[in-house]
Parts: sequence; structure tokens; C-alpha cells
Amino acid sequence: MEQVVRAFSQSMASRIEHQRSWVKGHLAEKSTLQYDTTEGKLSLLQGILDNGYYQKNQTMELQSLGVTFGDALQQTLDLEWVEVEDEYGVDPALRHRDVVTYKNILLFPLTMLSKRIENGETVDVGDLFRNICDQIKEITDEKTAKG
Repeated sequence: MEQVVRAFSQSMASRIEHQRSWVKGHLAEKSTLQYDTTEGKLSLLQGILDNGYYQKNQTMELQSLGVTFGDALQQTLDLEWVEVEDEYGVDPALRHRDVVTYKNILLFPLTMLSKRIENGETVDVGDLFRNICDQIKEITDEKTAKG
């Protein structure tokens, strides 16, 4: 089956919002203000990881961290949430808003943290975020330079 990319369905939007709410539930003051900034999101994620508010086998919770990580990427880069269907099912992803020029930019943030955690890696959220942003900017700068 060829990959199909489309706007969020209502069920996908609800699923993502539920996962986002799990992460927001860890805010110290139960305030969404920290979630409003990229730095706040990354700090919240690192705090959840550092304090071990999860088990390696809690897939939904680990992928919820990926939703917040994706929100930070979306906020920083020119990305939008979409759903991608392929032979394995339907998953949320981020793609570049300029689909014509950057159609190959497609990120799956829900597993960016969870796979590393499940593999026993120590995750530095800030470093991972900067590395991904640098890679995306390198691709977009290269395309812009080529015209």
C-alpha cells in the first residue's frame, strides 16, 4: 500500500489531545503557560524523563511524550500535524507546510522518544530537539539555495 497523507480525522485529533493532556497533567501549577513555549515543552519533557514518571512498557505514555515533542517541533519549524496511513495502520506525523517543495519532510515524533527509552538510552530532550531542527533546516536551506 502506498503511503497516504491527509489532514487529521476527528478521532486522531481526539487521540492526540488526550495524549497531550497526559503530559500537561505533569505541570507543577497545572498551568498551561509552560506549555505555550518551546522551552517550556522541552523542560517539561526532560522533567518527566528525569523523574521517571513512566515505565518502559507504557507505550501510550511514552508516545504522549512524543506528542509534546512534536508540538515543540511544530512550533519551531514550519510543520503541521497530519495522519499517515500505510500497510501498518494510521499514525500521526508532522510534515512541512510547503508540501510541494518539501514533500519528503515527514516526521513521526510519537516514537522519537519512546524508541530511545525502550532501548534503554538516556534521552537529552534538548540535544535531540536541536539535532532534528538542524537537520530540517539543513534540508530546507539546501532546497532554497538550489532554487
